[in-house]
Amino acid sequence: MRKIIDIDDQIIPKLKLLAALEDSSVKKVMEDAISWYIDHKQNEQLKKMSAAQKEDLGLLLLLQQANMDDTISENDLFTE
Repeated sequence: MRKIIDIDDQIIPKLKLLAALEDSSVKKVMEDAISWYIDHKQNEQLKKMSAAQKEDLGLLLLLQQANMDDTISENDLFTE
């Protein structure tokens, strides 16, 4: 996805310097910074959650991974 954003003119030389030091592109440096920020914020949110909220989130993530095309019969569900 391509998005045009405004970046402060004082930040651009710093981005270019970081990219040169890392032998990377400015785009890659920005993508890495954004990914790090998102991960950091997610970890902050997880630390603030109670145990019950963490369990609910885990269940939600498991349900999202479930294959909704797989079905079983009622007999298989209620018998051993």
